[in-house]
Amino acid sequence: MMTRRERIIELLLERDYSVSELARILEIKGKGARKAIIEELKAISRIAKRERMTLLVRPAQCRKCGFLFKPEINVPSRCPRCKSEWIEEPRFKLERR
Repeated sequence: MMTRRERIIELLLERDYSVSELARILEIKGKGARKAIIEELKAISRIAKRERMTLLVRPAQCRKCGFLFKPEINVPSRCPRCKSEWIEEPRFKLERR
């Protein structure tokens, strides 16, 4: 049986996913689902460096004004430019070097 982290690594090697998609696939529900996935992604980014992989991050973007956030392992809640909460989540993917 694979651990949650191993399962996430396997999924991210196939294609890109958002935090919500990963939580849904892994059947993590509740208030802390996003936080749990973000913590796993932070650990995976450290593992990726050791295993000669790269964690690619497509940054979050405001759907209202188009503002692009920094490419980081985080899910912003509000746009700093227009204050909209209509944010497209960042997407993550692993690639082997």
